Amino acid sequence: MIKADNIRSYLHLGYLQKWLLIAGSIGVVAGAGAIAFFEAIKWSTYLFLGLGAGFYPPGPLGEGEPVVREIARRWMIPVITTVGGLLSGLIVYSFAPEAEGHGTDAAIDAFHNKGGIIRARVPLVKILASAITIGSGGSAGREGPTAQIAAGFGSLLGQALKLNVMDRRIALAAGIGAGIGAIFKAPLGGALLSTEILYLQGFEVEALVPSFIASLIGYIIFAGYTGYVPVFGQMAPSAVSLDPYNLLYYAVLGVL
Repeated sequence: MIKADNIRSYLHLGYLQKWLLIAGSIGVVAGAGAIAFFEAIKWSTYLFLGLGAGFYPPGPLGEGEPVVREIARRWMIPVITTVGGLLSGLIVYSFAPEAEGHGTDAAIDAFHNKGGIIRARVPLVKILASAITIGSGGSAGREGPTAQIAAGFGSLLGQALKLNVMDRRIALAAGIGAGIGAIFKAPLGGALLSTEILYLQGFEVEALVPSFIASLIGYIIFAGYTGYVPVFGQMAPSAVSLDPYNLLYYAVLGVL
């Protein structure tokens, strides 16, 4: 069995070797966390909206049938949403108050003000509470919760390896990138987001390479489970043209 002391001995390697090990591990855990959150949302939606209101919301084109179905019991929607919100709030305030709200703001606060430390229970509480909120029709999405969940896993790994404050903060940022890159199947976007979302006008350069590594691994883990089709579907080959004339329009679109 590999002991934590033995693992920490590897951290004296060069920068790239060190972060290949740490960020790769963060990516694996964050990818697994994204799968758990994804499945929790599906089951919560089935239990609350499906069984309760007879409504099965369509998913994005890349995840399911994008057809809006009839709602069998419309009058149940406000009831279910209210119950889901109350249940989610009760779980959060009973076990991890810092898991309230969007999620990204709490991860940013931990990065700047808490030395990159997030309590071990936070990712699990966030998975459960956010899945209930989304599954019951609450006004919420995946981005914020996933960022805090994966940031929590990155922080926990940093604490387990007894990283210094700087490296622990980088591990947290890499977790954000891995979570976002996985859940939206956008590893490049997740890595870049994790380094710029931490500041109003700035960029965490030190976290860029670890975030790329973690985001790529997280994406591979998550997409290996859900499929590699983009979240919003894939355009037919005939719909894309690289004709030089059309490239002018693409350039204008990029500027806009």
